[in-house]
Amino acid sequence: MEFEQFDERTAERMLGAATATGGISTYLDFRHSSLTAGRLEAEMDARQDLLTPFGNLHGGCLSAFVDHCLGVVFYPVIPKGAWVATTEFKLNLLRPVSSGVCVAVAEIISLTKRSGVARIDITNDDKAVCAAQGTVTIVLPKA
Repeated sequence: MEFEQFDERTAERMLGAATATGGISTYLDFRHSSLTAGRLEAEMDARQDLLTPFGNLHGGCLSAFVDHCLGVVFYPVIPKGAWVATTEFKLNLLRPVSSGVCVAVAEIISLTKRSGVARIDITNDDKAVCAAQGTVTIVLPKA
């Protein structure tokens, strides 16, 4: 997909910003490894303290990861000063995760002035563990 704009400075700033703002992205230690026009690659560890009593990563951790990636992927391609709000997302948890690193790839599949849709695929040890798609509302800055 081609984009009318791509702010490389925003992309560079976002690469190190996953844990800079605090909150759940800091607690879960999301890391951005690559952010280009319409594509984000990010990682999170399946830490021992995030596992359920059954030894699997809680689905809420993957859900938070999806939501985070869904928002971040849009910032370099939307107007400066605009922000995104998640409208909805759907995810399929495909297999349990009990250790290692989860790698998310988020790709924009549709973008208008007011909304965007992205697909987020998460793997663990090169196996698909989550498939998701979500929509964001783009809130433009006030004139």
